[in-house]
Amino acid sequence: MDDLLTDEQGKFLLKVARLTIGKNLGGKEKIPAPEDAALQRESGTFVTLKLAGQLRGCIGNLEPAGSIYDGIRRNAINAAFHDYRFSPLTSEELERVHIDISILSPALPLSYRDGQDLVRQLRPGIDGVILRHNAAAATFLPQVWDQLPQPEQFLEHLCRKAGLPEKTWRDSHPEIHVYQVQCFAEEDV
Repeated sequence: MDDLLTDEQGKFLLKVARLTIGKNLGGKEKIPAPEDAALQRESGTFVTLKLAGQLRGCIGNLEPAGSIYDGIRRNAINAAFHDYRFSPLTSEELERVHIDISILSPALPLSYRDGQDLVRQLRPGIDGVILRHNAAAATFLPQVWDQLPQPEQFLEHLCRKAGLPEKTWRDSHPEIHVYQVQCFAEEDV
C-alpha cells in the first residue's frame, strides 16, 4: 500500500471512532477535527467492533466516499447502530467494545484460470477479497483470514455471505478483486 498512515494517525482515528459512537449515545466529549492532510485523503474505510472477541458490527465502503476521517466517522456510526446483523450498540457495551479500523488500497481485478489457480494466487492474511457473481457480491477484509486460514474455506464462507452456493468460487468463475488494508486496533479495553 502506498501512503501509509503513521501509528499516531491511526490512534487519532481510533479515538475519533470511539468518540463519534459515544456522542451518538449522548456523550459530551468533543470530537477532534483532523489537522493532518493525510486524513483528508480519499480512501475506502471499514470500522469493525468486537465484544469479548466476537463480531459486534462491521461496516465500510470499498470505494472512497469522502476523506479517511469522514469515512471512519460515518462507518463507526453505521457499525455501531446500523449493521443489520446486530441490535444497536448500547452505552454499556461501548465501554467494553474493541474497535479496529481499516484503510483500504484500491481493489484490483484478479485474473485466474480456475478454482485451483484462484487458491494459488490468494495471499492469506494479506488480501481482502471481493467476490461478485451475477447480482450477488460480498467481501472479507484480510483480518478474516485469522478465522478462516484455509483459502478454500475462506472462499466458501465468502460465497455464503454473498448468498451463493459454497462452491460458486470453484464452479462458476466469479469476478474476484483483491485489496490490502492498513489496520489499526485499539489496545484491549
